[in-house]
Amino acid sequence: MVLVVGIIWMLLILGVFLFHIWTCQSSVVIFSALCNKDGKVFGMLNSMGLVKLPHRCPIPVADDPNKIVLPTRKSPEKIVRNLSYTMRDNITSNGSQSASLFGGHQTWQQREESFKVKPTMKVHCGFMQGGGAEMNLKDIKYVKKCRFVVASGIFDGYDMPHQPSNISKRSERLFCFLMVVDEVSLDFIKNNVTVGEDDDGGQWVGIWRLILLKHQPYDEPRRNGKVPKILTHRLFPQAQYSIWIDGKMELIVDPLLLLERYLWRGKHTFAIAQHKHHRNIYEEADANKRRKRYARPLIDLHMKIYRYEGMEPWNPNKGTISDVPEGAIIIREHTTLNNLFSCLWFNEVNLFTPRDQISFGYVVYRLGGLFKTFMFPNCEYNSIFILHPHTREHSSKVEWVKSLDEFKENTKLKETRGGLGLWTPYPGNLDLVVLPPVARTSKAG
Repeated sequence: MVLVVGIIWMLLILGVFLFHIWTCQSSVVIFSALCNKDGKVFGMLNSMGLVKLPHRCPIPVADDPNKIVLPTRKSPEKIVRNLSYTMRDNITSNGSQSASLFGGHQTWQQREESFKVKPTMKVHCGFMQGGGAEMNLKDIKYVKKCRFVVASGIFDGYDMPHQPSNISKRSERLFCFLMVVDEVSLDFIKNNVTVGEDDDGGQWVGIWRLILLKHQPYDEPRRNGKVPKILTHRLFPQAQYSIWIDGKMELIVDPLLLLERYLWRGKHTFAIAQHKHHRNIYEEADANKRRKRYARPLIDLHMKIYRYEGMEPWNPNKGTISDVPEGAIIIREHTTLNNLFSCLWFNEVNLFTPRDQISFGYVVYRLGGLFKTFMFPNCEYNSIFILHPHTREHSSKVEWVKSLDEFKENTKLKETRGGLGLWTPYPGNLDLVVLPPVARTSKAG
């Protein structure tokens, strides 16, 4: 009798399991609506390959941005209460470090200490005095009033500003839409579209206020673009909430609806999408090598350091949906812990390769579960924007390097102000490190 009851229960569980799979794959709206794509069951099924998300899916946003109630107070600061930043670079007097760097000459010991979370912390976080990336006074004055920010960036003239659509009048009044550009991009934009100027000298393209960053801190435009993307809280210190969207994207969802959906509804403070293909940083690194996103031997060295420091490949038992995000959209409240995470994330991008999707999961791992993020479905991510092509294809010499010998033969291939951790002797033996095997889950990578 006990055996029969057990079999019946197993069949019932199997039936529910199969029904869940069917509803999540159904094209019938009434049935697909029953599938909870945010739930742990769906995440498990997806990781097992039993269900597959569509490229785009409806975002369950509120009906009316005018009815959304804004939070009356900030999220509580329970872990890190006071965060300050190292502002002066540690330059040695022996001539080996001759100039201040934007990210600073962070030592391996300083890096290790920065991952030890305490109520009061002081960390490297870019913006060293004399390191570049300065704003004009008129822009500094303007952004002081910005509490809610939609930020984007264009560097080296690779994109044009795309005007957001479906923006409510309330959001137009509430949000500052800030487009961070370098000198090259500002000239390119002025030569191709009309740039307006207000009474205070502020420059505008439609809804976007152009924010010029002078004196680019890095040789590599991709690395320069990480400054406003990751260090949004440093550029706009008065902001309480921000939404980052890459320059090649056109925002098509009201930003207030995004904050309600991805932060306030679930009491989250940091939201970022799951990567479409990868959960494992070693798979993402392999894809970056195949697509020539940076020098292959330096990506391998970057991964060897992470493997040496204990970073395991993603698996369903890790307690995270994924270790790899889609980094083109970031939705966050500027809490002290989130600001610390952004600093540590940027420090990894500054020290190693500029591939921030690789570093994201590593920093989450090093914070040992203290940092929480809402990784939302990739199909919702693809419904937030329209993707536009770059004005031209990006390419830099360092991306084509296949061996370390090429750097010895041509020293001009090496970056001079970023990725210096890849050229600084590491305090551990990396020779015996074997990188985990990877499964190539997509042609595109």
